[in-house]
Amino acid sequence: MVAEAAGVSPSTASNAITGRRPVEPETRIKVEKAALDLGYRPNLSARRLRTGGAANFALFSSMPFAVSAGPSRLGFMMEIAAAASLTAMEHGIALTLVPPIAGADLLRLDLDIDGALVIEPSRNDPYLAGLAARGVPTVAIGRVPGGMAGVEEVDLRPEITAELLIAHLAERSSRLALVIGDVDRASYEVTEQAYRAFAAHAGQEPIVLRLPEGEGEDGAARACTELLAAHPSIDGLLVLVDAFATGAVRAARSLGRAIPADLRIATRYNGLRAMQCDPPLTAVELRLDEVGSLAVRKLLSTLRKTRHGKKSTPPQSLVVRASTQA
Repeated sequence: MVAEAAGVSPSTASNAITGRRPVEPETRIKVEKAALDLGYRPNLSARRLRTGGAANFALFSSMPFAVSAGPSRLGFMMEIAAAASLTAMEHGIALTLVPPIAGADLLRLDLDIDGALVIEPSRNDPYLAGLAARGVPTVAIGRVPGGMAGVEEVDLRPEITAELLIAHLAERSSRLALVIGDVDRASYEVTEQAYRAFAAHAGQEPIVLRLPEGEGEDGAARACTELLAAHPSIDGLLVLVDAFATGAVRAARSLGRAIPADLRIATRYNGLRAMQCDPPLTAVELRLDEVGSLAVRKLLSTLRKTRHGKKSTPPQSLVVRASTQA
């Protein structure tokens, strides 16, 4: 279509766009104008993989800095990134980390990438939408709420995580509450479903606190103080986000609630926040290094249109620490 619009042969149009062979300046301008008018974008991924040139992947996370800052900045995203970058490098591919940018428009950023990994996308995730608009092959690390055509997934199996945490806390608590983020993410949805099923089976009224992710630890400390004051019978808290969990510890301390004697707290991610908290927090080992490598291999298979194995995500295990040990 570009060649026809510019009035040149397909090979000339291809050479003008790729720069593979010299083209007269006037002809190049005609081809570039035709491509612009038609909204044409060259398939950089196919070109690089076909010619053996260098390629670049990008790793995105929409989790705000209020949650990912502090010790966590070296945690969830970086644990995935470290393994993913090594696996990508083995295939001659660089990995770029894209920090959370509020209101970012990928069409305007014009990132030169051949494939993307998106960590735990939300429903109608702006990164997924922007990548789809650019035609960038994408793998989601974690389920896409509601699914999205053309996006492969590495399932983090949130049902298993929820089962491990709820079963552990239920053995040690008589009144369990759940604290999650207010964004529509699969890990939140699945954990809330599992918690509500547990509460119904136990004959308890579910207590679910949804917090804005952007308020981070400080917002969690304030909200959990109100929650514990309003429901003094709560003696167990499943706080899915580690930044919220350390806020919950601060809340308990402000109310004179001893951990774990009066209140047991567990979180999802076995990262630095969980390890360095006082007391250290019970959490789940998600083996994110293996997850990151698996995601890159799946993205490579998508780009090269080869069949990738059905290898599942690695098994999870509970790491019990002082925050729940009676």
